[in-house]
Amino acid sequence: MANNELLMNANEVVAFLQKPSSEFTKEDIVRFIQENDIKMVNFMYPGGDGKLKTLNFIINNLAYLDTILTCGERVDGSSLFSFIQAGSSDLYVLPRFSSAFVDPFAEIPTLCMLASYFDKDGNPLESSPEYTLAKAAKAFREVTGMEFHAMGELEYYVITPDEEVFPAVDQRGYHESMPYAKTNDFRTLCMSYIAKAGGQIKYGHSEVGNFSQDGLIYEQNEIEFLPVPVEKAADELMIAKWIIRNLAYQMGMNVTFAPKITTGKAGSGMHVHMRMMKDGKSMMVENGKLSNTARTAIAGLMQLADSITAFGNKNPMAYFRLVPHQEAPTNVCWGDRNRSVLVRVPLGWAAGIDMMHRANPQQPAETPDTSMKQTFEMRSPDGSADVYQLLAGLCVGCRYGFELPNALEIAEQTYVDVNIHDAANADKLSRLGQLPDSCVASADCLERQRKVYEAYGVFSPAMIDGIIKQLRDFNDSNLRKEVENRPQELKEFVERYFHCG
Repeated sequence: MANNELLMNANEVVAFLQKPSSEFTKEDIVRFIQENDIKMVNFMYPGGDGKLKTLNFIINNLAYLDTILTCGERVDGSSLFSFIQAGSSDLYVLPRFSSAFVDPFAEIPTLCMLASYFDKDGNPLESSPEYTLAKAAKAFREVTGMEFHAMGELEYYVITPDEEVFPAVDQRGYHESMPYAKTNDFRTLCMSYIAKAGGQIKYGHSEVGNFSQDGLIYEQNEIEFLPVPVEKAADELMIAKWIIRNLAYQMGMNVTFAPKITTGKAGSGMHVHMRMMKDGKSMMVENGKLSNTARTAIAGLMQLADSITAFGNKNPMAYFRLVPHQEAPTNVCWGDRNRSVLVRVPLGWAAGIDMMHRANPQQPAETPDTSMKQTFEMRSPDGSADVYQLLAGLCVGCRYGFELPNALEIAEQTYVDVNIHDAANADKLSRLGQLPDSCVASADCLERQRKVYEAYGVFSPAMIDGIIKQLRDFNDSNLRKEVENRPQELKEFVERYFHCG
């Protein structure tokens, strides 16, 4: 991390130690705790429900602090994961020093760290979320010689009492300013807290969705991150969701990341942007156009798109968002700047024009390298996703492209340069694959393609079995059709999965 990045880093631990978080040692953590009057340490780790769990340690003395940082602690794995039996349930959790941040909500000065799971033999737990992602990133490096980077877009609704002043136009909230968007200050405060916890944020804004119901205002927001190594991207999303929920609770608001909370209004996705790096340089652009390397990775996503929903769309309400003829994708295709496709290649500053100089004639012209900004975006996932499983699945999908002998042909066949929902393009639409329409169908897709995910030991067979069972247990094959004209039943399903992920 460059010196100027250290100087402007919002994370209090980075600012104090003046070193990149990736270089934090046990001694650094102890020094920060001692010199900043920290009284408590929290270990945080994802459970089988996709949410962060917390273990609190009050610091009794320096020897005890050294013990928990060196040895970690035991936890009951059977209470955290359905695939672990009570008869052999003990797991270790060990803190990752690089994830340290000061808890912005704790009354007692507290340092938080994400933790990793280890089994009885001291090895990483094969089916743990963070280790599965680490294995996926490692396999990607070994097969392609590149690093896999990702960034997430968190969409969520904030629910507050209806003020009935400066009303917003229904479903026209995109990038709206105050006072028509009432929760912008809440979002910017969330962004500040996330940055202090180490999150690399790109921007935030109000999103399309807004409506009033039962005396409440529902406003959709989005916080988007910057591309970072995929393991860090998962950690950032987990901590960000934890912060947004805690701040809402503290301020007397409610928030939901649920994919769909009512019919006829915008659902919330969790789009993921990806890029590939080698020796610090982007492999995404060649001669001002999307590279064959990027197209090869996209081909892999096209082949595995339907089974990726098993990681990214994990409850029945997810499939009320993934319906035909809306902005959320249902067809397996990709395209440039096209929001009707599954994988979108957004604008990438590849025109070679100095727009900054054109907007500011007083500023001398430059020729900056903007290749680092090019990504491609998977648009199917939503807030019900298990973040680590999802990013591991996307990493596997992109790697798989490099194992396909006809990847560029697949990319060509699935490329779409028109609005796929336009009736004039019905012929092209009929040739495309479709995403599954239920958790049960998603489980079937994963069952068919599980060997790809199990290759290189990335997803353990036990984890795949567990995901398939979890999805099939929803028994939702015909749910969309059954409740489409039963508003009370639909409302009950919304309430059941309101706080997913």
